[in-house]
Amino acid sequence: MIKVGLTGGIGSGKSTVAAFFATIGIPVFDADKTAKLLMENNPSLVAGIKAAFGEAAYDKGLLNRKYMANIVFKDAYQLNLLNNLTHPATILAAQEWMNQQTTPYCIKEAALLFEAGTGGGLDYIIGVAAPEALRIRRVMLRDGMTRQDVLARMNKQIDQSIKMKLCDFVVVNDDQQLLIPQIIAIHEQLLDKAAKAKQAIECIE
Repeated sequence: MIKVGLTGGIGSGKSTVAAFFATIGIPVFDADKTAKLLMENNPSLVAGIKAAFGEAAYDKGLLNRKYMANIVFKDAYQLNLLNNLTHPATILAAQEWMNQQTTPYCIKEAALLFEAGTGGGLDYIIGVAAPEALRIRRVMLRDGMTRQDVLARMNKQIDQSIKMKLCDFVVVNDDQQLLIPQIIAIHEQLLDKAAKAKQAIECIE
């Protein structure tokens, strides 16, 4: 089975692309959502976050997201500290999940795939790109954030032009080009690659 990464900067629409892959039967692991669940349900991770950021990091057993955002998105050191705590557990969860899948390929969706160095073990990576102005507008409307807050989060990620050069496939989500034909084209290529990989393994065996 082929293991595929799916990434894109904030506001690029990678979750929309991931949702479509899911509708055509491709399993998708949401690394960002899993990390949030682990930060509230993994005892050792919870203890580590409290030790690093104080008891105020949690409110009635739930991660105090506003408190944490005000810390980590204004201080690169604090963001790296949080990532170093959460990424190992998330990477392990993704590996275990992918090893259980039986489809020709499966997808790991993660915003910080390159920034966090969590792309190891993946065969191909799909990037989702969109114009910066559109990305900013999407996030402001979606999350009620100010333009300055969105830009602050963008600055914590690798520049989109660099990120897309690191990807094997790119989906352009600019509200101009149709998404579905782009996704279907990639889907067909991955099915072909998976079939060839399977044939190669069978020949060896």
